[in-house]
Amino acid sequence: MTDRVLVIEDDADIALGVQTVLGRSGFEVTTAAEGREGLRLFHSKRPDIVVLDVGLPEMDGWTVLERIRELSEIPVLMLTAHGQEADKVRGLRGGADDYLTKPFGNAEFIARLQALLRRSAGAEQQVAEIYDDGSVRVDLVAHGVTVDGTPVELTATEFRLLATLIRHRGQVLSPVKLLELVWADPFGVGPDRVKYSVMRLRRKLGATSGSHSPIEAVRGFGYRYRAHGSG
Repeated sequence: MTDRVLVIEDDADIALGVQTVLGRSGFEVTTAAEGREGLRLFHSKRPDIVVLDVGLPEMDGWTVLERIRELSEIPVLMLTAHGQEADKVRGLRGGADDYLTKPFGNAEFIARLQALLRRSAGAEQQVAEIYDDGSVRVDLVAHGVTVDGTPVELTATEFRLLATLIRHRGQVLSPVKLLELVWADPFGVGPDRVKYSVMRLRRKLGATSGSHSPIEAVRGFGYRYRAHGSG
């Protein structure tokens, strides 16, 4: 089945270039020049992935991302013209799955897109599974999380990060490994995205119970999940 891509980009030249590259790679492409139009097409076309520019007129990319995340965990690849760390951090914290700074190479763009789609397809094939260590309970299919019985709201990226750490609980996972497992990053760049996502996730898991987060930072190595009450 052909993967459907929604491109929300106001620069006509960039949009045409992206559409051409995607078409040559076998994707079905729909484009929108502004945020509201993009959201309408998101509802009507039901794409498999969204390529979203930050600097849109009227309704910017941050707002579009927020609206998408209210409804769906579909992969979102954000484009920024500035390359500023603050833009990247904001996008990742808001639930974006990956980002690219303009200008970018066609090969890298397609590779990142395909990696996000592979990860998304793999997530849909998960069998029913519930993790419960007496404090943290995670439904890996329904994507529900509670801490000491209180529901915790996570973004799609935060949930994937938590699920990955739980599946490898007790093991120390490096930022590079987490980029591979959670973000499906084929280039191993942007380790700051791991740090900020872990910080946010630890805060969410610890705030409800008032106890230390089960996600430990192992200095110089990475992060590991230790079940509630484990030594």
